[in-house]
Amino acid sequence: MNARLSKTALALASIAALGALVPGIASAEDKPLPTLEQPLEPGRNPPGDIPDSQVFVDYASPLGFSLKVPEGWARLDRGDGAIFKDKYGRVVVTETQMPSAPDLAVANSELVPLLKRGAHAVVVTKVRAIRRPACEAMLISYGSNSDPNPVTNKAIRLENDRYYFWEAGNLVSLDLSAPAGADNVDQWDLMSNSFRWR
Repeated sequence: MNARLSKTALALASIAALGALVPGIASAEDKPLPTLEQPLEPGRNPPGDIPDSQVFVDYASPLGFSLKVPEGWARLDRGDGAIFKDKYGRVVVTETQMPSAPDLAVANSELVPLLKRGAHAVVVTKVRAIRRPACEAMLISYGSNSDPNPVTNKAIRLENDRYYFWEAGNLVSLDLSAPAGADNVDQWDLMSNSFRWR
């Protein structure tokens, strides 16, 4: 691994976790190997479509970027960004530092492995560069299992788009998640196209 990729891996570690707690360090002798989590089957008629009538409002982060998010979704502010959620729908924005913009090589060798370590049963379906009004962005589309519901302890299959926006050493990831099969193409385009550096 060259020095550039090494720095990239360090800079993106916080994004991969998306706020999850890091377990204590232990040697291989201390813990058995984890069972590989299998992708769940998508639900039938999944809840999670953002309605065409949904109103979007501007969210201006103190970290120096803005975007439109669904009005009325619960918001959790964090030191590195914010989470907006409604049932299984999620919009997560996370900022970290990175010396240069990620390209396809970095996306495949660094971002995808970090993503797979930070989410459940990830299956990547697409990695590509994509133009958005704010800048050239990287997009990783993938399926994953949700966290278990705290009441029922059941998880569902999600579909996700993760965008990476970079400017002047700042990297923002924008994660858009919904139950697999939900139809949110237009709404997700609206949000990713609304991203701006301030």
